Amino acid sequence: MSSPAPTTARPVVTRFAPSPTGALHIGGARTALFNWLYARGRGGKFLLRIEDTDRARSTPENTDKILAGLRWLGLDWDGAPLSQAAGLDRHAAVAHELLAAGKAYKCFSTPEEIEAFRAQAEAEKRSTLFRSPWRDADPATHPDQPFAIRIKAPREGATTIHDAVQGAVTLANEQLDDMVMLRSDGTPVYMLAVVVDDHDMGVTHIIRGDDHLTNAFRQKMIYDAMGWDVPVMAHIPLIFGPDGKKLSKRHGATAAADYQAMGYPAAGMRNYLTRLGWSHGDDEFFTDAQAKEWFDLSGIGKAPARFDVKKLENLCGQHIAASDDAALLHELRAFLQATGAPALTQRQQDGLLTAMFCLKERAKTFPELIEKARFVLTERPVSRDDAAAAALTAEARTLIADLTPHLQNASWNRETLERVANAVAETHGVKFGKMAGPLRAALAGRTVSPSVFDMMIVLGRDETVARLQDAMEEGV
Repeated sequence: MSSPAPTTARPVVTRFAPSPTGALHIGGARTALFNWLYARGRGGKFLLRIEDTDRARSTPENTDKILAGLRWLGLDWDGAPLSQAAGLDRHAAVAHELLAAGKAYKCFSTPEEIEAFRAQAEAEKRSTLFRSPWRDADPATHPDQPFAIRIKAPREGATTIHDAVQGAVTLANEQLDDMVMLRSDGTPVYMLAVVVDDHDMGVTHIIRGDDHLTNAFRQKMIYDAMGWDVPVMAHIPLIFGPDGKKLSKRHGATAAADYQAMGYPAAGMRNYLTRLGWSHGDDEFFTDAQAKEWFDLSGIGKAPARFDVKKLENLCGQHIAASDDAALLHELRAFLQATGAPALTQRQQDGLLTAMFCLKERAKTFPELIEKARFVLTERPVSRDDAAAAALTAEARTLIADLTPHLQNASWNRETLERVANAVAETHGVKFGKMAGPLRAALAGRTVSPSVFDMMIVLGRDETVARLQDAMEEGV
C-alpha cells in the first residue's frame, strides 16, 4: 500500500494543534515555529487547532496560556483557533460514512473481552494485536447492543510513509490493527478527529514531533479509505536536554512562559528554536525575514537536538544588540508587565531610549539590561550596594571632589570628559582606572555598570554633578 510522495500545487497550509492540558512546552513552541516559518515563507496559511477533546484535562486556562505563549513568540495565526471538540458530529459522520461504504465494521467486542484476549496472548507470549471476530461477521448475527466502529486495516503487504524528514518509512500491514474510530458510546477517537480536521482545514503539510510517526500509519488508513490526499508529513526529532535525554522539568525550565519570565527576547528565542534541529549552512544568527526565506524541510536533521542555554543566551544577546531602540523598549515594557514588575515612568522610558546605545551591548536578557540601566532608572539619592559603598573611600571622595569642579565647566562630550578625568587622575599620581570604580559607585550605586563617560553623557551635566556631590557629602 505504498504511494508516491504527494504533490502540493495548492497554497501551503500548516497547522499547530496543541492539547490544552498544560502550558506551551518549548518543544511545542518549536513545532509551532517550524509550521509558522514554512507557511509564512511561502505565502501560505498557518492555522491553530486546539485539541480539547480530553474534557477531563483540557481547560480554558491552559488554552489561554498556550495562546499567550504563541503571542509572546510572535507566531500569529490565520483565522480563529478551531476547537476540535466542536467537530465531534463531523468526526462521527465520517466513521459512519466508512461503515456504509464497507470500509469499516461494527465491533461488539466488550472491553472485558479484549482485555482477556490480550492477557492470555501475553501469557502465551504471542501477539497482543486484537483481531475482532466481527470484521467479516454476517450482519444477521449482530446483537442488539452498543458497538464500536472499526476501520478495516489492510492485512497483507506493507504501508509506506514518505516523510520529508525521516525519508521512506515502511511498516508491515500485519502490524496494523483494525483501529477503533468510534467508541461504543458514540464518541470519536483522537486518531479519527485529527485526520478529519486536517482534511477539512485544507492542511497540506503536517509538521510535528517524531513521536507521532507511528500514528501516521494508522491515520493514513483513514485518508486512503476516504480517498483523500495525504498531506506531506514531516516528523521532526524531539528536543533533548544536555544529558541526551528527552527535555523535561529535571533539566530546568520547559515552558515558553518560563523563558519569557526570565527575560529572553522573543526574537532571540525564535532564532534559537529555529536553529534547534534545523540548519542553513553555518548560519547561527539570522533575522525573521531570513528564517522565512531559508526555512525548508530538507534542512531539518534526523537526530534529536540538544537544548543549550549558553547558545540561547549568546543569540539573545546578539538580538538585543541588533534591536531597534524603540522596539526593544516596547518588549521591555511587556516583560515587566508579564512579570508583575512596576511599569516604567515616562522619565524612565525617555532615559532608557537615550541610554540604549550603552545598554544593548553584552546584555543577554532583559534583567541584565535593566541592571545595566539602573543608573538611568534610579533617582537621587542613589542607593548603593555593599561593593559600591565600600568603593567610596576617603581617598576616592577626594578624587571625586577634585574632578567635580572641572566637570561643571567642561564641554559635555565624551572626548572632553575623558581628557578632564584623566588629567585629574594624573595630578593624583593614579591611573583613571583607580577613579572609575568610585565614579560608578557615585553615579550608578554599583561597581559594575556601563562606561563612566557613557553614563555622564546620558545623565547630563546637572544630574552627573549632583550625584557626585551626593557621594562626597555621604562621607562628611
